[in-house]
Formats: sequence, structure tokens, C-alpha cells
Amino acid sequence: MGSITSANAVLTLSIPLLFPTPQQIQGFAPDDAWDFPTIKSVEVLMGVDGLLSAGFVFVPIIQSVTLQADSLSTRVFDTWWTQMQATKNTYQANGLAIVPAISTKFQLVEGYLTGYKPAPAAKKLLQPRQFEITWKGIGPAPI
Repeated sequence: MGSITSANAVLTLSIPLLFPTPQQIQGFAPDDAWDFPTIKSVEVLMGVDGLLSAGFVFVPIIQSVTLQADSLSTRVFDTWWTQMQATKNTYQANGLAIVPAISTKFQLVEGYLTGYKPAPAAKKLLQPRQFEITWKGIGPAPI
């Protein structure tokens, strides 16, 4: 059995109008780096006579990214959010997640910042901040 650590995983984001050079996101929370919920790209309908029909549908893919309160990478998300507020516009991103433990990379296509935690919760220690990116698509490939 090999290791399935995420300690050596890498996430980069580029936002062409703000950060044309990919920015490596670092300073992840202790138990959460990023996550993708299960997507449901098939819809089904059952008729009153019990016959089941199904069809493929495109669905957005939501990624949560959780960073420590002191992560310098929060500046990427802060800049993204601040510029959206200033211009009343959206900024598209592209990303790449490389996960050596499973020899896979994930190309993240056409993403938008759809969730933003503006400040960390202040407890004994400042708590992690979570951000949400909604992607048009994700493409896994071997590395």
C-alpha cells in the first residue's frame, strides 16, 4: 500500500485579469484543504406507470478551499472579492490541483468566486476561512 497523504498536494489558481501567473495556494487548514461535494449529472423522472426515464444534465462543480487565518494565500481571495466589489463584475479563474499520492492532476475550468468568508472567526485562536469556487468543469488526468 502506498501513501494517500494530501501533504504534498498542490493547488494553483490563475485569474487572468488579476493574477495572470498561477498563484500557488498555501496555508491550508489542519483538517481541510479543499473539497468537492458529490455532483449529480443525471436527472431521472418516473412516470405514473412506473417507467423510469433519465437524462444527462450539465451541473456546476463547487469547490471549497479552507485556509488558516494567517495564510498569505487569503490575499488572493481577498483581492478577487475586493475587485468584484469595486467593479461590480465577475472575474473568471482557472486552476490546477496536483495530487501526487494518487498520481492524478485535476484541471479546473472556468471558475467564479461564489462564496467568501470576509474575516476569520475570533476565538482563542483565529479560525480558518473558507472560500467557494464554482467551476464549469473538472478534468482528471494521470501524472
